[in-house]
Amino acid sequence: MKFNTLSLSIAALLSANAFAKVSEHDLPAMVVSADFRPATALDTPVSLTTLDSETIDSRGAQHVEDILNLAPNVNVSAGASRGQFFQIRGIGERSQFTAPINPSVGLYIDGIDLSRNGAAATLFDVERVEVLRGPQGTVYGANALAGVINLQSTQPTDELDIHFETGIAEYNTRNVGLAVGGSLIEDTLLGRFSIYNHRSDGYSDNDFLNRDNTQKRDELAVKGHLKWLVTNDLTIDLNLLHLNFDNGYDAFSLENTRDTASDEPGKDMQRTRAIALKTDWRANDTIQIQSSFSYSLSDLEYSYDDDWSYTNRFLTALDPYSGFDQYLRQRENYALEGRVLSNENGKIFNGSTSWTIGLYHADQKQDLNRNYFDNDTPAIYSLDNSYETQNTAAYGQLETALSEKLTLISGLRVENSKADYVDSAGLDLTNNDVLFGGKLGLQYNLASDHMVFTTFSRGFKAGGINNASGLAENLRRFDSEYLWNLESGLKSSWLDDTLVTNLTAFYTLRKNAQLKNSLQVPKVPGPGTDFIEYLANADKVTNIGIEADLDWLINDKLRLLASVGLLDTDLHNYKNPQLLSEGINLKGRRIAHAPAYQFSIGGELYITNNLTFTANIEGKDEFYFSNSHNFKSSSYTITNASLNYELENWTISLWGKNLFDKDYGTRGFQFGNDPSLGYADGTYTQKGDPRVVGLSLNWDY
Repeated sequence: MKFNTLSLSIAALLSANAFAKVSEHDLPAMVVSADFRPATALDTPVSLTTLDSETIDSRGAQHVEDILNLAPNVNVSAGASRGQFFQIRGIGERSQFTAPINPSVGLYIDGIDLSRNGAAATLFDVERVEVLRGPQGTVYGANALAGVINLQSTQPTDELDIHFETGIAEYNTRNVGLAVGGSLIEDTLLGRFSIYNHRSDGYSDNDFLNRDNTQKRDELAVKGHLKWLVTNDLTIDLNLLHLNFDNGYDAFSLENTRDTASDEPGKDMQRTRAIALKTDWRANDTIQIQSSFSYSLSDLEYSYDDDWSYTNRFLTALDPYSGFDQYLRQRENYALEGRVLSNENGKIFNGSTSWTIGLYHADQKQDLNRNYFDNDTPAIYSLDNSYETQNTAAYGQLETALSEKLTLISGLRVENSKADYVDSAGLDLTNNDVLFGGKLGLQYNLASDHMVFTTFSRGFKAGGINNASGLAENLRRFDSEYLWNLESGLKSSWLDDTLVTNLTAFYTLRKNAQLKNSLQVPKVPGPGTDFIEYLANADKVTNIGIEADLDWLINDKLRLLASVGLLDTDLHNYKNPQLLSEGINLKGRRIAHAPAYQFSIGGELYITNNLTFTANIEGKDEFYFSNSHNFKSSSYTITNASLNYELENWTISLWGKNLFDKDYGTRGFQFGNDPSLGYADGTYTQKGDPRVVGLSLNWDY
């Protein structure tokens, strides 16, 4: 269905000061879990963006990719039905094919590590999303070189809480969800259960198959949470997660439009079952003991029509080819952690220092079966591989009150990483690293409403293995990466707590930076282009930038929100070590997926007590799609808005995303794939979501 009239109506309401909904008529103190001890965002000495459930609802957001433009210096790489790879301050993976990856940006959902499964970050019944920028090595270890994205679902309470949600939108989009929480045994057992299904035909039309749903989205998310209040001092939490995604993947065309011609559209499927068990025991007024165990099992299929076309489209004389590429993965993760924290009478050094010590172990296994087909014949190429990593760590942190206003924070983590890789092509490789990182910081409370901090931290990421055939032996392994980060920030509340501001400046030095490279080679057998992909170490990369945001309740009718991220990245004397050419010298060039600026400006207009208008404009500078060519995205701005009417327990929202239908790329390639052009290099992009207008209905009890 099409809602062009509705979209034009919303666009007409926009003024030069666009707005974006965030919360009610006050500025609540958001409690976050960015460190070992919960604290308000204003008291947390980290560059941090928190996005609450109302932000999610006002944008009709289904997935974390839909809201990350609100977080400064955060980018997303698509190349699938969803953006599955995240970059913070220009650091992070952009894709995965046959080689295993170690993530630079951690993704955690209710304490479950899903860092390699970015599609899992759906947003129904999510209370808040925390985006932590900069290395978080003391708390999260090797998965958090660049930062962490943490999703926290709505917590069960002792009151009955029911949330129902349904909606429709363009492109045959529809969704329905139900969440129920409350007391199962009074004062003893609390529970919450949610189920949500989102469906859409997607934003591509396949002209050859005469279908408009080859890029479809069909996503089911089920969550359960039990909270057992064993005693006043002991709490046990059990979280369950089930994801069943049956999405299509048909995003590229030779004409570089949304109109595809694939005869074998691909899939982007995921089945995830996960559990987390957490305990929190206040043993006495001296110590508190916490433990967690998590397990997840994910089965995934990522496949696509490699030639983006159909058989007999081109004359035989043009030497066309036909191919279908399929990647079947299974990921199994175990993690066990225990920590001891000081309570009020457990502080050391004459009662000046709170402390935390902990142990962590994780075992992660990835199995891949890759098949390449030609015209539905038995696979002409296949590869099976297995990659198993074991990480064991010990960590500690001290928070020392040097004075009433000044606190010294010192943390250290030592982590042993072991990786084993074996495949059906005869490769059998191991990689062992002992890694360490942490932080040293000062937090100074200028006044009750102003806090300044400076942190010097070291993040780390284990080395790894390249498995591409034809790769030189000296490129089979790449070394561990270390990141030194110096940042200073000011967090403030002004004007009787009606204005909240955050400002952070940072300087980052990456040593042995792991950069992804690719080499174009002739496809064997047959015509076309293939790639040799591998990671290599650059001696030094520097990232310098600023992140700022504000939340201002101007009066009882108007609220303003804004954020900006500035980023400058520089490779120092790095040359892409391609095998069959001299390579591209990237000295002084920006790294891939690192736009120089990002911004969002918007707010919330309270028209009446029941009617609220929200909107925002968000923008991003151009950025390189790869370190292997000089093809860039275009800079862009997009406009979003919603009109929300509340009546007792009901809320109805008319919302629109990308209202002016801006065309922009989220993933880009430069290579030859068109037989009619003699397979000359061309530039191809996967498009971001077009204009989508929808209607949502929520009921809360």
